[in-house]
Amino acid sequence: MDEKLINDRVKRLRLSKKITLESLAKMTGFTTGYISRIENSDNAPPISTLSKIAQALEVDISFFLSESRVDSPKNMVIVKKGDAKELADRASYGYQYEALAAKKIGKNMEPYVLYPDFEYSTVFQHEGEEFFYVLEGEIEFIYGDERYILETGDSMYFDAHIPHTGVSKGDKKAKVLIIIYSYKRS
Repeated sequence: MDEKLINDRVKRLRLSKKITLESLAKMTGFTTGYISRIENSDNAPPISTLSKIAQALEVDISFFLSESRVDSPKNMVIVKKGDAKELADRASYGYQYEALAAKKIGKNMEPYVLYPDFEYSTVFQHEGEEFFYVLEGEIEFIYGDERYILETGDSMYFDAHIPHTGVSKGDKKAKVLIIIYSYKRS
């Protein structure tokens, strides 16, 4: 999926809801300039940023990411094999990922398969919690001031407000299941 399309969807949805840049910035906690840069960029923002924007605009994050999804009438989401789309290389943020489920309003978890790059680029910090499970390979994970090596089968659960980042180690990119839990807005 073209990352510019993600940003275009943010802008079109914001305008269709008659929400100003200033209002969206206030609802997300970002600056007006940052929201404007997102909307006009060729590169999509990090998942955590896009999640905050989706929540503020009252849509599923899948509205921005997914090309197709199947919703069940029983308040669940089914994504058929092949429907999760991998984004282009996210060199500016240091990863690639696949969205595994459409997030419905009122739900707090967002599962992804993450493919960290081999060099550190961006340190992430956002509200909520995260869970990592290394499906394949090895990653070096920095959490606050500590470094951890996680191998296939290892997992980590942490508060996402602490600065964190990670990179693949070895000859092949790691494959990591990540679940981001966002607190409900009051």
